[in-house]
Amino acid sequence: MKQNAIIEDLAETEIKEQLTDMIGDDHVGTSLETPLRADAFKMSDKNKISKIAWHFEEIMHTLGLDLTDDSLKGTPKRVAKMYVEEIFRGLNPANKPEIALFENKYKYNEMLIEKNIILYSNCEHHFVPIIGKAHVAYISSGKIIGLSKLNRIVQYFAQRPQVQERLTMQIANEIKAILETEDVAVIIEATHLCVSSRGIKDVASSTITAEYCGKFKEEKTKSEFLRLIS
Repeated sequence: MKQNAIIEDLAETEIKEQLTDMIGDDHVGTSLETPLRADAFKMSDKNKISKIAWHFEEIMHTLGLDLTDDSLKGTPKRVAKMYVEEIFRGLNPANKPEIALFENKYKYNEMLIEKNIILYSNCEHHFVPIIGKAHVAYISSGKIIGLSKLNRIVQYFAQRPQVQERLTMQIANEIKAILETEDVAVIIEATHLCVSSRGIKDVASSTITAEYCGKFKEEKTKSEFLRLIS
């Protein structure tokens, strides 16, 4: 029985490896939600940093690097802290920005746009940077938020392993939920280092994704939005 279980495990592993090879460099997105285990936040950040540092030290050792060198010996801890406290802090719901709503006392009923929001994210397929900018717009249904909060929403969802299509929709859905309006648009233009620094090594191309909701699906409103951000 034990031997049969081992054979089954090996077969399952081989199938998974074959599927991974078939996918290759394709940017596959499986869901709108970032894939997280149910127990993702049972471990403290301190313990996560310690565990990641240990594993990264093993990676560096396997690559043949001399971890006794003054320049390298602190790298595993630095990388671990960067992962947990900075570039992937958006994974933890506890880090979601607090958003205060205000009444639209000006009765401003046209679109509000925050454009050229710089974002840094990481491709979930190779864990290398995605660098770009987002343009976000909404039409108030009676409530507004501080302008900087739009930037914070973009940053929060960008600070996790991402697929650009998912990132675009997550930002749009969050703004719709907060402002209780369907009239939201998000465009992201970004460079993926998994394309420019490895693989095809195309340094000139960029990726554009868009999500239009509510009134922004209407040609007139969409055209005005595109004209104003151009």
